[in-house]
Amino acid sequence: MTSDFFSNGWSIFVAASTIAGLLLCLFLLIIASRRKVMANDNSTGHVWDEDLKELNNPLPRWWMGLFVLTVLFSGIYLALYPGLGSAAGTLKWSSTGQYEAEQAKARSALAAVYAPFNAMPVEELAKNGQAMGIGERLFANNCAGCHGSDAKGSKGFPNLTDGDWLYGDKHETLIETISKGRNGVMPPMAAALGKPEDVRNVANYVLSLSGSAHNSIAAQLGRSKFGVCAACHGMDGKGNQALGAPNLTDKIWLHGWGEDAIVAIINNGKNNMMPAHGERLSPEQVRVLAAYVWGLSRSSTAVAAK
Repeated sequence: MTSDFFSNGWSIFVAASTIAGLLLCLFLLIIASRRKVMANDNSTGHVWDEDLKELNNPLPRWWMGLFVLTVLFSGIYLALYPGLGSAAGTLKWSSTGQYEAEQAKARSALAAVYAPFNAMPVEELAKNGQAMGIGERLFANNCAGCHGSDAKGSKGFPNLTDGDWLYGDKHETLIETISKGRNGVMPPMAAALGKPEDVRNVANYVLSLSGSAHNSIAAQLGRSKFGVCAACHGMDGKGNQALGAPNLTDKIWLHGWGEDAIVAIINNGKNNMMPAHGERLSPEQVRVLAAYVWGLSRSSTAVAAK
């Protein structure tokens, strides 16, 4: 059903008002040019401050000519470009069309830059200095705002250098994540667990999975209730990359560590979203950026191993 606020009537009204305004300007100019002298001394008869007379001199020809040209220019412009309501103009120009054309031109120019990297496997791409230099700049411009300039993230924003991946660390997975974005949702689970004490017990059991400080008695009581959480995190608590469910055994806490933090997430749930960048970046750019991110964790892992 079409909304009452959108109809051709408003477009016609805008177009008619615009054309009427231009014609009125010409009409007023004609009236003013035909105005006759109202007194023998070429004045209108109005006097201020005793001797300041309002004269009725004709408009300069250059001014009248410029005025007419302005009106004509406006008419030609409105015929060529959008301005008369919803009329597109004979040139069919639009800001959206111009933007898309400029983007297509820019991507065509960039294609030559990225062409040497298209056939490289990710291992080779991650070692290419030129490609990683481009990837670093792409990361700074598009990812650092959330993940930090060092890619180590912060509370609620994953660390991309630690080898812990919610959805997996394959190059193709990273490409999909960057292109399409991610929306990780954990629903509130307090009602499913039962009493507030049960929530506390499960929180302590979750802490025990990673060997973190916890109340061992509460953890034992919460073990059976953890079955509600196992549907996503698994009975062993090691998560599920197909769902983006975090590993609860690795001491990496994306949304805060401790009993209170875990209780808050169980009670309130969590909705984390990474926006899609597939429309902002070309497929070639996404591939290089994904290789750069892929290499970050590899280099950190290698350093840690030493």
